[in-house]
Amino acid sequence: MNVEGGEESMFMGEFQHNIDTKGRIIVPSKFRDELQDGFVLTRGLDQCLFAYPMNEWKLLEEKLKKLPLTKKDARAFTRFFLSGAVECEVDKQGRINIPPPLRKHALLDKECVVIGVSNRIEFWSKDQWETYFEASEESFSEIAENMLDFDI
Repeated sequence: MNVEGGEESMFMGEFQHNIDTKGRIIVPSKFRDELQDGFVLTRGLDQCLFAYPMNEWKLLEEKLKKLPLTKKDARAFTRFFLSGAVECEVDKQGRINIPPPLRKHALLDKECVVIGVSNRIEFWSKDQWETYFEASEESFSEIAENMLDFDI
């Protein structure tokens, strides 16, 4: 997943996994190499969790440090994002342990969906993902049209 000669991460795909009663979930094998040096798991947007490899987390941290302390939204976003952040490692069975506050944020109970989204991995409850995906799918044409402004 490392770009040759560079440090960029690229995650993609959708995987179904269950979370056990201790909060452990299997990380898809195709994502594990990129996470072998540890990663940061935090609250994500849309009621999911975001996981960033350390190199991507450091880039994000630098951007967060540059947000203006005088802006209320910048302070709120930084608090939300960083207060839930935890460093994680994949165990020998290919699992991670998701702390209870993060499981609560993302409504992770049993059935989960793990997706690769460019430089991060997202952990979703299956129900939340299906609801989000169906709503997005209905408006995908409109979303795609709006992406033209970003040269996509």
